[in-house]
This record gives sequence, structure tokens and C-alpha cells, in this order.
Amino acid sequence: MSPRSRRGRPPGRGLPASVFAALGDDTRLRLVGRLCGGDRLSISELSEGSRLTRQAITKHLRVLEGASLVQGVRRGRETRFEFAPGPFNEAIRYLELVSGQWERALGRLKAFVEADAKKD
Repeated sequence: MSPRSRRGRPPGRGLPASVFAALGDDTRLRLVGRLCGGDRLSISELSEGSRLTRQAITKHLRVLEGASLVQGVRRGRETRFEFAPGPFNEAIRYLELVSGQWERALGRLKAFVEADAKKD
């Protein structure tokens, strides 16, 4: 079997852990926020109003690309980046799953404590 997933991505790319790791940096979180507007933005546009160099922005974009959260679209000599919501949506579904598990566990704990309190 191929080392690629059903979606054609290498294993580990776009999975919740890599998404959370990529978004765990304030700069990358701000870049995703800027790209969520729907526009494709160049590195120059993304670095406007920032104290970071274009090289630093590029490094952050590469991390986001590694998590499949953004994709670069080459147009001539320029690459414009856009938000790719798929892995982000996978992370949301994962958080909802974990949240449901915690709710059920807390519900069982509450029932246990209440049942034990009634014995006394």
C-alpha cells in the first residue's frame, strides 16, 4: 500500500496534531486569519504592516503548507497563498469528538458521585 492517505497527502499532513502545532504560533495564527478573508495574498502583501521580514513570513507559510492549511498558487514569478479549510475542519471535528468524550466521562463521574452520596 502507498504511504499516501486516501486524499493523496503523505501520512501526518493535515491531521489534527500538525494543524494544532502549526496554529500554536501567534504569527502563523495571524497569517491564517488574514488568509481566511478569501483573497490570495503574496508574501509582500502578507508582510505589510508587520515587523517580520518576507523571509520570516515565508518560513511561517511553509509550516502552514506542511499542515495543509494554506496552499501557494504560482502566478508568473509570484506565489499567492490561500487558506485551505479542509484540515482546519478536520481539527474542528476532532475537537468535537474529544469534547463529547469528556462530556460523557464527566456525566459518568457525576452519576457515580451522586449515587455514592445517596448511599450515605
